[in-house]
Amino acid sequence: MLLSMNTIADSLVHDPILDSITEGVFTVDQEWHITSFNRAAEEITGIPRDRAIGKPCKDILRANICEGRCALGQTMESGNPIVNRSITIVNDRGQRKPVSITTALLKDSTGEIIGGVETFRDLTRIEKLRREIRHQHELADIISRNHRMQGLFGVLPDIAESPSTVLIEGESGTGKELFAAAIHQLSKRSKKPFVAVNCGALPDTLLESELFGYKAGAFTDAKKDKPGRFALAEGGTLFLDEIGDVSPAMQVRLLRFLQERVYEPLGSVAPIRSNVRIVAATHRDLAALVKEGTFREDLFYRINIVKLEIPPLRDRLEDVPLLVEHFIDSFNTLQGKEIAGVSDDALACLMAHDYPGNVRELENLIERAFILCRSGQIEREHLPDPICHQSPMGHTGDPCDGFKQMEAAFLMSALRQHNWNRTETAKALGIHKTTLFRKIKALDLNPPRQGSA
Repeated sequence: MLLSMNTIADSLVHDPILDSITEGVFTVDQEWHITSFNRAAEEITGIPRDRAIGKPCKDILRANICEGRCALGQTMESGNPIVNRSITIVNDRGQRKPVSITTALLKDSTGEIIGGVETFRDLTRIEKLRREIRHQHELADIISRNHRMQGLFGVLPDIAESPSTVLIEGESGTGKELFAAAIHQLSKRSKKPFVAVNCGALPDTLLESELFGYKAGAFTDAKKDKPGRFALAEGGTLFLDEIGDVSPAMQVRLLRFLQERVYEPLGSVAPIRSNVRIVAATHRDLAALVKEGTFREDLFYRINIVKLEIPPLRDRLEDVPLLVEHFIDSFNTLQGKEIAGVSDDALACLMAHDYPGNVRELENLIERAFILCRSGQIEREHLPDPICHQSPMGHTGDPCDGFKQMEAAFLMSALRQHNWNRTETAKALGIHKTTLFRKIKALDLNPPRQGSA
């Protein structure tokens, strides 16, 4: 058997066919020593063949899965091939390089397993193109390819240039503070402070001193002057999150500032003039609160000069793959890991979810997956059970059906965005409405009729 192995290995080392293909190919024996290494493998890794032969494969590829979920090891153990798994290797110059790998068993003429074979394809150019495409869908730290979000991207620079107060409305977790920060970064105030305060997180007495500051002696523990958020944001932008939760008394004080651009710290009788731009945000319907009498109408009109409405993630599911990639990159940097991406099954699960917690919920799901996934790709088992046991329509079943499930979730999202109007949805997607009807039938979808909730 040793002779057979040496003969096979020798023929592979000098095989002109293997040297002619563009994918890297190497083989290992049952002790993980490299027995062949083609020319493309040399070019991708930067390691010459004579240096690779006889060495453990983990010392040559130095992949992010070598110490954990080794793909070739899984194939040798189970007998099942792995196809097109994305991983990261380290080349001879110490540079990380994305590759796609495929593994299979290596057998001799009698069918006995004598090792394994792995092919790998350089994804550097593809990853560069993906980054360029993602850059086209980025503004500041906000990522989206959704048409409504792209519309907001288009007007944001003009809004930033104006001195007007801005109101941002959207559900919790949609990224309202990111939009406020983007307005600040794109404005002429960008070199001055951006200061955020959550109005709903503080009781009225604390919020007043937090915003306006206080003078020494204003109350028992006030030993010295303390500047408030207005003072800290001087010349810049003050972001008032959850402004719909402030009390009527605080609404009066905010209204005075917006009318006169002055405020008074607690314990002071001298008004202070301030040059601060206000960006406010809320998850509540302020117009409805005005009708109920719980929010001042005059304050509403003062802050509602320019309004941005941030769509929830369930209405822009096409953003999920972009956001997942962004969060994986971020957590890799923060945690020092090299998670290569997310599997098709796991992505299908994520695409089928309706995200009541919006983008923040998706970020939490990826962070949880990072805890459970040590290397390789995020798989379905790294996601919580409820995520992988629901369909886009909300009934139970197995949604992890690859790209078919992603397409179903995307179509339901597009239909919802257009109030279930098939004609408008088809037009927005750039397809004929009969094609849309065929897709709905083929995917076994049952969307409501136009005008339904």
